Amino acid sequence: MNFLATNYEQYMLPCLSKKFFGIECFGCGMQRSLVLLIQGDFSAAFHMYPAIFTLVLLFGVIGFNAIRNFKYAGKLIYFLAILNAVIIVTGYFYKHFNF
Repeated sequence: MNFLATNYEQYMLPCLSKKFFGIECFGCGMQRSLVLLIQGDFSAAFHMYPAIFTLVLLFGVIGFNAIRNFKYAGKLIYFLAILNAVIIVTGYFYKHFNF
C-alpha cells in the first residue's frame, strides 16, 4: 500500500486533451480518484471524481455478469451506464463552470 501512497504519480497516463488543448476531458481525475479509493480516502475520491463509486459498481456488475449471467443484467448495466454519463457530465460542468 505504501507504493500507492508515494509513487503512483509517475505511472499515471497523461490527459492528452489537457496536454494538447489545455482543456480537461471528462475522465480527468479518474486515475487519482481510483488511487484515493484504494487507499480508503472515500471522501477525497468522490471530490476528485464524483462518478468513481458508480463506475466501480458498473464495472463490478459487468464483471459479475461475465462470470455468471443474471436475468436483469442488461437493464442494470444500461441504467448504470446512463447514470454514470449523467454524473460525469454534471460533475464536469460543475467543476469547470461552478453553477
